[in-house]
Amino acid sequence: MKKILPLCFLFVSAFASAQNDHLSPSRSNLDGTLAPFYHGVASGDPLTERVILWTRITSTNTSETVGWQIATDTAFATVINSGSVTTDSTTDYTVKVDATGLQPGNWYYYRFSSNGTYSIVGRTRTMPTGNVSNMRFAVVACSNYQSGYFNAYRDIVNKNDVDAVIHLGDYYYEYGPDDFDPGIDSSRIQEPYKEVWTRSDYRQRHSFYKLDPDLRVAHQQYPFITVWDDHEIANDSWSGGAQNHTDSVEGYWNDRKEDSHEAYFEWMPIRNTHNSVDTIHRVIPMGNLADLIMVETRTEGRDIQAGTTGATVTDTNRTMMGHDELEWYKQQLSTSTAKWKLIGNQVMFAPLKVFGTALNQDQWDGYPAERDKILRHISSNHINNVAILTGDIHTSWANDIPHPDSTYSGSTGHGSACVEFVCTSVTSGSFITFPVPANIITALIPHIKYAELSKRGYLLFDVTEQKVQGDWIYMSSITSRTFTSAVGASWCDLDGANHLTQCNGPLAPRGTNPGLAPIVSGIGNVKPDEMVMISCYPNPSVNEVAIQYYIFKAGEVSMMLTDLNGRIVYTNKTQHTEAGLYHTEADLSNVASGTYLLSIATANKMVSKKIVKVR
Repeated sequence: MKKILPLCFLFVSAFASAQNDHLSPSRSNLDGTLAPFYHGVASGDPLTERVILWTRITSTNTSETVGWQIATDTAFATVINSGSVTTDSTTDYTVKVDATGLQPGNWYYYRFSSNGTYSIVGRTRTMPTGNVSNMRFAVVACSNYQSGYFNAYRDIVNKNDVDAVIHLGDYYYEYGPDDFDPGIDSSRIQEPYKEVWTRSDYRQRHSFYKLDPDLRVAHQQYPFITVWDDHEIANDSWSGGAQNHTDSVEGYWNDRKEDSHEAYFEWMPIRNTHNSVDTIHRVIPMGNLADLIMVETRTEGRDIQAGTTGATVTDTNRTMMGHDELEWYKQQLSTSTAKWKLIGNQVMFAPLKVFGTALNQDQWDGYPAERDKILRHISSNHINNVAILTGDIHTSWANDIPHPDSTYSGSTGHGSACVEFVCTSVTSGSFITFPVPANIITALIPHIKYAELSKRGYLLFDVTEQKVQGDWIYMSSITSRTFTSAVGASWCDLDGANHLTQCNGPLAPRGTNPGLAPIVSGIGNVKPDEMVMISCYPNPSVNEVAIQYYIFKAGEVSMMLTDLNGRIVYTNKTQHTEAGLYHTEADLSNVASGTYLLSIATANKMVSKKIVKVR
């Protein structure tokens, strides 16, 4: 490789500058002890004999070979399965393994390796078979980094009392720093420093969120079962567009949808069951106790939102899921032999009407005919014990679901076809900015048994043969890392009842989980003058390259582009005053097509990446 010219000389010939350089570092710290696996590890979609294992290796090489192991102990004395995977820029250096050969209902530990360096150790669990007496989950949704600390994730880890985490969507938010969301914390601005809509943008937003220490440790300790909602793409998405999308600004909708889906499957520990990044509905069986049916109500088949009244809204052909998924869903409900049918659902299913008027066209109230089809299918096939788990609305609700052809009794629950537990958000703010007493809501809408409109947290959801119980767990604060948690309410559905009753008390700790995998934190093996290039894409690029990097010591950062003959074609220099994570974009529209070396340097550290400019 050609010798790099002194930095003081480079900027004399500078002719281009980075665009949208974010000069205030984010508070999402890079943990140097995790190199090169800065994003930690994750697992997901556990079945009885297999589970998805995930990591991401930060590299500027063309490709990387990453080893993996899964064992019954943290010392890896008894390795059950192992192998290696090659990754490169086509999957953003992410690594996904479907680890097989496991035993049902067992906890395991796993890790990745590269050139003799190991990742942190993750902990995961397979689903049980046969006669299963109990399963317990943390149900979460709506985790906006800009709204506060992810204390709910940390609380789930601290309690060490669930078998898996069910994430019902809005894992991250597509918004830029100036987009409206109540409760924005100006010191927690997410990267990239703009609204995201390209594959590069979505990848960097995923990367940014997984650097958060509370989310990272939750992924480390539990398998996640996830589904996207709208903000993984754009607000109020439907199959052909979104409220927060304009073709003339963000490009063609189908391109944006495809890019977001591709990034989601790269960065999330999810199994591609349908061999398509556009199809995400699936079933996670748990022996004879429960089937978790994860549905998708966003982009597979949803018609455009059209209000809550009128002939269009009540049209029997109008769909939230699309024909294919609806038929699949009904079949899963009919053929399940498990005691409980648990539904991982995005938007509120229960009617939410005040004086006969529905409040939200984006919920199932905007698609009532399809909701009625599902409820009539449940009734006509005598399907009991359906419990819907819902996110999206940033508030807490416990609902009976009245059958459309029955008279519902609020005092007895007669006429309820199934029940719904709506978890609050991890951080995202409620759009209800004035206090509404819960007793007024439940008086106006008898099938709503519990409502809380201001607190953040998660749902602790327990399943036994006799009942399912949801405890709403609330954080005392999301603006400070010092917090406590408390149970706000507990509601149950008894076997065969199909309606909610207030529980005798909160769930007791089980005390059955094994010890946590070792939690690593703090920068320990990185020199203070070092820096890391986390990502550099798109590569190949047409006009622009987005770079995400972290500096461990305040100072000057330089960027340059040289051709293969060592000729400088692009330079940029930025004075930073703080250590932290940064994002910048280099405009290459005036650079000729070809292969180049992009270098980023501090006073004592330089990192280079080969990139290709096309067209």
